[in-house]
Amino acid sequence: MGKVVEIGISQNFKGQIESVNSVEALAGQGITNDRHCKKNNDVKCQITLIELENINHYNKLYKTDISPINFRRNIITKGVKLNDLLGKEFFVGDVKLKGHDLCRPCKPLQDGLKQKNLIKEFLQKGGLRCEILTSGKIFLGSLIKIKM
Repeated sequence: MGKVVEIGISQNFKGQIESVNSVEALAGQGITNDRHCKKNNDVKCQITLIELENINHYNKLYKTDISPINFRRNIITKGVKLNDLLGKEFFVGDVKLKGHDLCRPCKPLQDGLKQKNLIKEFLQKGGLRCEILTSGKIFLGSLIKIKM
């Protein structure tokens, strides 16, 4: 069973990601105070997750120490294979999500982190874009459970 190890939000698209202890997830909209939150939001733009294990692997491989929050995803997870949740419903704490698309690493992120191999290394490992199906709070330490 996976869990939430870090949470990040930013109020604007180029702004610094702020590490927080909890967030309010709004069904069909996004995370309160995050740059992507809006009414009738696209299902792929409501909340993003990324695996700590992939970030740690990258840091070890390239001898870097990039903080997980700087990968600009909302939820950093540990102990769950996010690609396996594509097309599935699951819970992060009491909030029900549905995985809709893999996050693709982008050139602005690669350039912002001053890395040359980020896009190549995070293809198929850049995280998961999800729809928020039920509103609620997500906390550090929230468990990730697959809906049966």
